[in-house]
Amino acid sequence: MSTPVVISGPSGTGKSTLIKKLFAEFPDKFGFSISHSTRKARPQEADGVDYHFTTIENFKDLISKDEFLEWAQFSGNYYGTSKKAVDQVAKEGKICLLDIDMQGVKAIKESNLKAKYLFVAPPSVDVLKQRLVGRGTETEESIQKRLDAATRELEFAETGIHDKIIVNHDLDKAYEEFKSFILESQ
Repeated sequence: MSTPVVISGPSGTGKSTLIKKLFAEFPDKFGFSISHSTRKARPQEADGVDYHFTTIENFKDLISKDEFLEWAQFSGNYYGTSKKAVDQVAKEGKICLLDIDMQGVKAIKESNLKAKYLFVAPPSVDVLKQRLVGRGTETEESIQKRLDAATRELEFAETGIHDKIIVNHDLDKAYEEFKSFILESQ
């Protein structure tokens, strides 16, 4: 049985880009735990691929049935990792990758899931702000909320809860560290 890898870090640090590069290089080795979310899909996102987009009512029903390994509420939306999504990846014989936030890391640490923990950090909060603004998908208020959350997440990462922290200043270097950590975790 392979060891799941929990990947966390502030929005805009390049987690999704790193994960996509890993999947491109190893298309049959990894599976992604697709999270549930009550937020609206961005134009390039697809239901069941990027997230399982759902209603708040349905999400709360899943919470009441203890269907999540972890879940959180952020900026008025719910996000969660279902036990079923992680089990499905394992059934396919793949290494499960979970992209979750700070609250999720705490919850997974308290669960019975034996995982490795990787944190992707920005070079600085200023660089992170430039990346978020550059997306063109966030309001000024949303960007500020994400920056505030990023500051808390960076402080949390300094507690040593993760097995490794990668600073994504240079994408190619960050990817080599990212790939090495995940492959060596097995």
